[in-house]
Amino acid sequence: MKQTRGGVTAPKGFLASGVHVGIRKNREKKDLALIWSEVPCAAAAVYTTNRVKGQPLIVTQEHLADGCAQAIIANSGNANTCTGEEGIKAARRMAELVAQHLPVKAEDVVVASTGVIGQQLDVSVIEAGMGELVAGLSKGGSIDAREAIMTTDTMKKEIAVVEEIGGVLVTIGAIAKGSGMIHPNMATMLGFITTDCAITSEMLDKALKFAVRKSFNRVSVDGDTSTNDMVAILANGMAGNPLIDQEGNNFDEFRDALEFVCVELAKMIARDGEGATRLIECTVSGAVSEEQAEALAKGIITSSLVKAAMFGADANWGRILCAMGYTRNDFDPDKVDVAFESPRGYIEVCKAGAPLPFNEEKAKKILNNQEVEIIVDLHAGDAEATAWGCDLSYEYVRINGDYRT
Repeated sequence: MKQTRGGVTAPKGFLASGVHVGIRKNREKKDLALIWSEVPCAAAAVYTTNRVKGQPLIVTQEHLADGCAQAIIANSGNANTCTGEEGIKAARRMAELVAQHLPVKAEDVVVASTGVIGQQLDVSVIEAGMGELVAGLSKGGSIDAREAIMTTDTMKKEIAVVEEIGGVLVTIGAIAKGSGMIHPNMATMLGFITTDCAITSEMLDKALKFAVRKSFNRVSVDGDTSTNDMVAILANGMAGNPLIDQEGNNFDEFRDALEFVCVELAKMIARDGEGATRLIECTVSGAVSEEQAEALAKGIITSSLVKAAMFGADANWGRILCAMGYTRNDFDPDKVDVAFESPRGYIEVCKAGAPLPFNEEKAKKILNNQEVEIIVDLHAGDAEATAWGCDLSYEYVRINGDYRT
């Protein structure tokens, strides 16, 4: 597998675009994105676990019930959530507009929105901008599409990889947005993935759920699970590989490539957490099961006290054990080892649940880095899992104190 350029337009047959239509007041910010496949696709999606779901998610779930889609339209600046029947109509109208401008059925359009909750979406500005949006579709359009879905994001989130499957080169491309309201169990974000792989919708759904569990469901910025989370994938089969319709080597190769794409996007989201100054990667090993390791790693990177300690480059490992303890997972605290690592070095701070003498200055130097790893060993089994988060800074409060106004 190798990485390539192009994002969601890297796979054969996909075009994308992004424009400003007026949903956002700032004319310098694009606010409407479109991704289109030249042919119909197998499709799958995973959605937020929040009981309050955005109106676009409700419509998209209806559209993907048959496992087929051909286009994705997404706006930023307005979440179209808690907007009642008018919001449902607005989401459906967005799909209808795509169908009016492209050879696509309205029910084959994925609809997504992100932004402020509780405000009606003015679809008239989307309708007025559809001509420009469709005219802008191109192989270079992934750049504009990824910008159009950004809200408080400060960095691009785009990736593409090429993998040989069944003797044929298959490409997977993706873009994502997410910076705040990020928490495990379908992390708060939007992710759009395209591939020219020939695969059935059933196997695509299985691969996506596997990849999401290993990636987006293991990332947290602030503990808030959003109403509009969605990861959707379209597969148009234009690579010409043997159809993947059952488990086996070809499915495993595709699933692993998809997992890599999702993990890289998850790390980008954590690195770009609102106000974040560093990416935190937490690996828990020596667990009796992967589920146990995952739960503990999530508990650590979600802890506000751990996140605050990381912001201050404070090797306060007691907060790590504390966070593990209230996950209600059965482990022996007297067997736990803790260490910190970054490109600036490695240091052990806890052995068998007890303190180790360590150089505080060296520890601070290691933690004072843009990427920091927390390493925990339970000494109870052979399973492990990794989760990703970020530190908690003063800037996070500033950003979210006046987000709406």
